[in-house]
Amino acid sequence: MLTRPQRLIRSVSRNREFEVSIASKLSGAEFDSMVEKGAFDALAPRKIELIRGELRFMNPAGPIHDDFIDYLTRWSTDRTTAADANIRVQCGFVCDEDRPEPDVLWLKPGRYGRKRPTADDVLLLIEVSDSSLSSDLHEKADLYAESGVAEYWFVDIPASRIHVMSRSDGKHYRDIKMVTPPTPLAPQCRPLAQLDTNELFAVS
Repeated sequence: MLTRPQRLIRSVSRNREFEVSIASKLSGAEFDSMVEKGAFDALAPRKIELIRGELRFMNPAGPIHDDFIDYLTRWSTDRTTAADANIRVQCGFVCDEDRPEPDVLWLKPGRYGRKRPTADDVLLLIEVSDSSLSSDLHEKADLYAESGVAEYWFVDIPASRIHVMSRSDGKHYRDIKMVTPPTPLAPQCRPLAQLDTNELFAVS
């Protein structure tokens, strides 16, 4: 007998169709197993995150979102070496029971092979938003703080500002500031890697 509500996802993977029954709340291990079995292959190119036990389907990014990610990726790789950080773009990591896929990650140097990086490996996490203000600024900020992500930048495109958060107390970030052009910004893990905020937001 089912003790929790169930729902079905019908998917096609490796030339076969199957149904996956998932509980109303998924654990990180359950989600990882579904990914390995190809449960979401048919949904590509849409991406899926596991947030608070729920599957979150991410819509394809628009041109302005892609432009900002491209700029931040080039800035990240230009200002670091392989000995400083491992730069990843829109890749997932283990965030306790959650599996978010932030826009840009600075990870501790090295290769991670078959294991996913964890929150302890994250030096800097960047989310870019031109629409998902509430989720990324509030829900995800608490999620990242709870898991111990050292520093979180939320790039708010419409307002031309960056919310910079650090020093988690295990539930929330205690150091929160807003940076607007022309003030430069650098991550705590690499103070010399200054971001030119004027240039970042200089798009039409």
